[in-house]
Amino acid sequence: MRCCKKSLRALLFGALLTCLLTATAQAEGISINNAEIHPGDNGYQLSANYSVNLNFVVKQALSRGIPIYFVGEFTLTRARWGWLDTAQQALVRHLPHFIVGDAPLTRWSWLDDEVFKSEQTVKISYSVLTGRYRISRGALFQNFASLEDALNIVSRQNSSDIPAKLLNNDDKYIAAARLSLDISQLPKPLQVNALTDSDWTLDSGWYRWAVNAADIAAQSGVAAQ
Repeated sequence: MRCCKKSLRALLFGALLTCLLTATAQAEGISINNAEIHPGDNGYQLSANYSVNLNFVVKQALSRGIPIYFVGEFTLTRARWGWLDTAQQALVRHLPHFIVGDAPLTRWSWLDDEVFKSEQTVKISYSVLTGRYRISRGALFQNFASLEDALNIVSRQNSSDIPAKLLNNDDKYIAAARLSLDISQLPKPLQVNALTDSDWTLDSGWYRWAVNAADIAAQSGVAAQ
């Protein structure tokens, strides 16, 4: 009886440990919370909000003075042929899950017309002397007392303005957003390790959603074409 209790206790402890490790692994990395298109100063703007959680390896490199770079990307595409897009969506619905994955808006991208693309690089660095973090976008920068505060800024991404004339009320569009760690800008010796080390693979993957230009124009008062 004692042997059975010990075995059961060990089994429960192992299951609990597995759950804790899984939860920790899921918490690390980049995931998207929401994304939208809304009126901008000169037309429209794409925005996305992410959860950015660095793992120990990346945090350690940052604390040693190695800057890290994030790239925020946005695209807006228009289907070239509406009937072919509809046929493709019908076909995808009947394909096995292991082929199409979880993305309901999977598309044959070579049939799309990319009407807009925006990319922005954000640099995070740490000063050992001041104990403060700095976010840089080109010549602009901000200082923060904690890494959490700095990552809160990185987690909010906005595209450049999309001219209203690029969107046609009669067309269908797919917007996409992505945030990833750019290992190509790491110091050369570290790049080699990063290519084979999964700890440096921080990428939200592309998130896609449908955009109806007519509805947005009606709500915002911006005249789509």
